Amino acid sequence: MVTCKKFLEELNNFLDSSIDPSLKAEIEHHLDKCPNCFVICDTTKKTIEVYKGMHAKALPEGIRSRLMSFLERKCPGGRKAGTSTTAAAGEADQARS
Repeated sequence: MVTCKKFLEELNNFLDSSIDPSLKAEIEHHLDKCPNCFVICDTTKKTIEVYKGMHAKALPEGIRSRLMSFLERKCPGGRKAGTSTTAAAGEADQARS
């Protein structure tokens, strides 16, 4: 029997369909009986769909520079040696693409 706690632990796997078929059936049964978990599942599904349709937007250069400076102060050594703040940000933009 799936509890609300177990449902929350398995929500990501359930939504990704990377879950054992018997556990999937138990979760679906739980969702039929538990309105709170149903709302969580339904809202999460809808949120994922909204974000899937969005495209990444580049940050304006001034904001990107301030952000990278802040991150460099908070996370020293996290940037590749010899890479400028702008180049590092460009690499991050390319990685997201």
